[in-house]
Order: sequence, then structure tokens, then C-alpha cells
Amino acid sequence: MKKVVLVMLLASVCSVAMAQLQRPMASPVGKLEQKVGLTDVKVEYSRPSKNNRVVFGDVVPFNEMWRTGANENTKFTVSDAVLFGTDTLKAGTYAIFVKPTAKSWEVVFYTDITNWGTPEEWDEKKVALRTTAAVTNMSDVVETFTISLDNLTTKSANLTFNWDKTKATLAFNVPTAFKMSAAIDKVMAGPSAGDYYASAEFYYNEKKDLKKAFEWVSKAIEMRGESTYWYVRLKSLIQAEMGDLKGAIETAKISMAAAEKAENQAYVDMNKASIEEWSQTKKK
Repeated sequence: MKKVVLVMLLASVCSVAMAQLQRPMASPVGKLEQKVGLTDVKVEYSRPSKNNRVVFGDVVPFNEMWRTGANENTKFTVSDAVLFGTDTLKAGTYAIFVKPTAKSWEVVFYTDITNWGTPEEWDEKKVALRTTAAVTNMSDVVETFTISLDNLTTKSANLTFNWDKTKATLAFNVPTAFKMSAAIDKVMAGPSAGDYYASAEFYYNEKKDLKKAFEWVSKAIEMRGESTYWYVRLKSLIQAEMGDLKGAIETAKISMAAAEKAENQAYVDMNKASIEEWSQTKKK
């Protein structure tokens, strides 16, 4: 009986060990992350190898849709809308499918990224963008399928596919000029109300230069108005911390009225409690 138990135990241990054993994949997963200008670009794909085969026109037939790699869909992610020629691809994550020919590749960015291989039922409504990549025949063999981002500038890059003796290149542009212009305009226009409020809140919490905190929160309220009851409440708290209880009570009443109008009972209650506390402190 003990031998039977021992054999069963050993079999169980071997089974667990085999389940945990990692093996190399024929088409290992690759990941590429690159900043192009101010835009984040990421590619995730599986990388099959040539293995003495003729790739394009055989392993990957011409004029048939290919998953652009192996295993799961190849995924292309951009943090901003980018331009392929005059066509816009919105920010997001897409599956890349291609239809190769000897002279060019049709490249499709597909919104459904959950397929294993090409979709069983192709849905044209899920095509976010369809464009064409130029093909170059190379003298040297690229053994393992490779996707890269090349010819980087501050406003553009090439999405490049290399395998066997074929190189397909797809140029795209990123909105660096637009993002920089917006950022410059914002900086040159000065801090926003939110910037003033956040700075005042930080100084209040850290008990740093309360006069400066009061100046900043007052500026924020001036820019956004007294309907921003949370801004106004912060001003009352700073006034109380500075010892101006009379001013703090008057400011808290303004905040409470705005909170009531906005139906934010939590701020109504907080202001009411502060007014009672400060009123009692004044009498002492």
C-alpha cells in the first residue's frame, strides 16, 4: 500500500513539474515601444522564422489576408491620432492585417484585436483605416519576422515590416506641431484656475506660506467664479488658518450656498460644521 501511495505521489509531483515547465516558442513574442515626437507608439506581435522556406508567395500567399506575424493578432497602439498619407488613424489599439503582393502590401488597421489569426468573418465596419505600404526587395535575408519603427523625426516615422528578402514600409506623421502649439499657448497664457487651486491646496496642506496660498486660491476663484464651492471652501480654510475667523465664516457661507445650489450635501455639511466651530472659537 505504501508503494502505491509513493508512486501516486511521485506521479503527482511530476505532473505539477511538467505543468510549470516553460518551453521556447517557435514564434516568440516581441514588443516595441517608441516615442515619436510627443506620441507614444507600441507594437506587440509574434515573430515566426523563415526556416529555409520561401515566405512571400508560399508560406504567406500573395493576395490573401495575413495576420502580420503568428499566433495572436499583431497589435498597434498610438496615444494620438496619426496620419498615414492624408488618412487619419484615431488614437487607440488596432490589429494589423496585410494583403501582400510582390510590389506592395495592403495594410489594414482593424478595431477588433481579439482574433487568433484572421477573423472568421471579416467585418468591413471594423476597418479603421486601409492603406498601402511600398515593398523593397533586399539582397540579404531576414531570418525572423521583424517590425520596426525607422527614420524617426520629431514629426514622423516609418512602420517597417522585414522578413526573408522583403521589406514593406509605411510612413506616418504624428501631431507634434499641434501638441507643441497647444502646450506653448497654455504656458504663455499663464497658470489655469486649476493650477492656482492645486498650488494653494498644496501650500495649505503643507502649512507653507499661507499668504501665497490665499493669493492663489483667490485668483482661482476670480477665474472660475464663486460657483466653484470647493475652491471657495479652501479659501475659507486658509483664512481660518491665518486667524481671520470672521472672513473665514463669510467665505464658508458663500461656499455653502453654492454647494446647496449644486446639491452637494457633503460640502454643505462641511461648511456648516466649520461655521459653527469658528463661531464658537470667536466667542472665546
